[in-house]
Amino acid sequence: MENEERKKPHRGGRPPKNDPAVHRYSISLNDEENARFLTLFETSGMHVRAHFITACVFQKGIKVVKIDKAAIDYYMRLTSFYSQFRAVGVNYNQVIKILHRNFSEKKALAYLYKLEKQTIELAVLSKKIMQLTEEFEKKHLKK
Repeated sequence: MENEERKKPHRGGRPPKNDPAVHRYSISLNDEENARFLTLFETSGMHVRAHFITACVFQKGIKVVKIDKAAIDYYMRLTSFYSQFRAVGVNYNQVIKILHRNFSEKKALAYLYKLEKQTIELAVLSKKIMQLTEEFEKKHLKK
């Protein structure tokens, strides 16, 4: 086995391909055609122009990826808002416990009444956010 390995000298470099692409073709485009080509290439999401051209020539499926920055931004803000909303819920429970522990019954009830009004406003705001999210999904995300 060692003799077989010694018979094949190591030349280094990349191993040769089984079916190398050696045939090359050249095309010329005017400015308008080149602009259209570049637009199609950018929307395809491919990274290599040669792969894009062969996909077009041999009618392979060309994937087009369009990223809507507004939808991503809206989703990110909604996610952060939701985490803040959960944090408010945790703080709400802690405030109620502290009110009952540190204040008299009358004072705690007065503060709880104020807290209840703010909670109702927060619930209305939450419903409005959910409604806006549903509208946004219908208009922009489910195409």
